[in-house]
Amino acid sequence: MQHVRNGNGESGIPALDVVGVSHSYGKKRALNEVTFSIRPATFAVLLGLNGAGKTTLFSLISHLYDTRHGAIRIFGHEISRTPGEALRRLGIVFQARTLDLDLSVYQNLSYHASLHGLGSKEARSRIDAVLETVEMSGRLHDKARSLSGGQMRRVEIARALLHRPPLLLLDEATVGLDVQSRAGILANIRGLVQKEGISAFWATHLIDEVDCDDHVVVLVEGNVAANAGVKDVMRSTGTKSIAEAFSKLNQKATATASEELP
Repeated sequence: MQHVRNGNGESGIPALDVVGVSHSYGKKRALNEVTFSIRPATFAVLLGLNGAGKTTLFSLISHLYDTRHGAIRIFGHEISRTPGEALRRLGIVFQARTLDLDLSVYQNLSYHASLHGLGSKEARSRIDAVLETVEMSGRLHDKARSLSGGQMRRVEIARALLHRPPLLLLDEATVGLDVQSRAGILANIRGLVQKEGISAFWATHLIDEVDCDDHVVVLVEGNVAANAGVKDVMRSTGTKSIAEAFSKLNQKATATASEELP
């Protein structure tokens, strides 16, 4: 297999550093003083119920929204001050499908490569490499609309890897997929973390997508309720599974909110 990236060269700096980030929609606060960091070469999960603030946080990290309260740094580059340097180190897979269905897999990836200033020869080399990485080499000239949901997602992951970012951001990447497709994509991303030394920040509301060796950031109603290895979260909550810990953290937040009501 051709490697997409051999390490990131910035191992002494957090892959992602989020410090005191808050965000509101009018009077409704979506994120409240969110703080955590992710080490390089780590598979980290952003776990939260729908509406917990995951997509808002990802929109801030990817610079779709401006960061007005707090700071977000990608390998030391603050997104609000040096967005070009920060985003160059970031590959993004959005929740919504974003392939052009009328173009082939190659055309979709080639267009993205041109946005990153890659020449045709270099682009083809990288396209071949990333498609091999996500096990989609045989579909190079197929129209995107002919692919299954899982295959489309793999192509989107390949596209996110084209410019060789050391950090991948994936927002509910398995939404709408069957169990087998979900497991395959998760295994693929975890394999990239282990073999290529990249970092992955995986947002999900599905407990079964969290592995016991993952780092997990639990987001509850816009607040960080836990930020540690899965085993440490279980230990601190006195639970025997991450599902039980997640439930307990959400119940605690609901109880606290109820107590604060007048």
